[in-house]
Amino acid sequence: MRTQFNVIAAAAAAALVLVLALSAPAALAADGKGVAAAFGNTVRSLYPDGRQQRLWLKPDGSWDAIGRRGKPSSGKWTQKGEKVCLKQVKPFAAPMSYCTDFPTDGALGAQWLSKDITGVPINITLIKGIQKP
Repeated sequence: MRTQFNVIAAAAAAALVLVLALSAPAALAADGKGVAAAFGNTVRSLYPDGRQQRLWLKPDGSWDAIGRRGKPSSGKWTQKGEKVCLKQVKPFAAPMSYCTDFPTDGALGAQWLSKDITGVPINITLIKGIQKP
């Protein structure tokens, strides 16, 4: 009887740890600053011609995006100081990374100016939720 209780208690403790671990990224997204604020939210880049690109960063270092031409892409991201660097894997592996500023104190609603990989000026906004086109 005592062994059965210990197994149930251990299973309950493991379940609690799992719930806390899975809810941590959501908590970071809700209260996070900088890159953590992007988890579970949308990073939107607005181009001068009115087209938009949407990017979704994940806590595991991966990202998904829909480009301004409506094509999906994905890859891996890293943080280097106040910059986020993206390395595309799909639809093809890009031979280089693209790095852009990402304010360390940024939160939902933050806006900043940058340039895309070709040098075109873009206005970046961190928008609440996953905003798919």
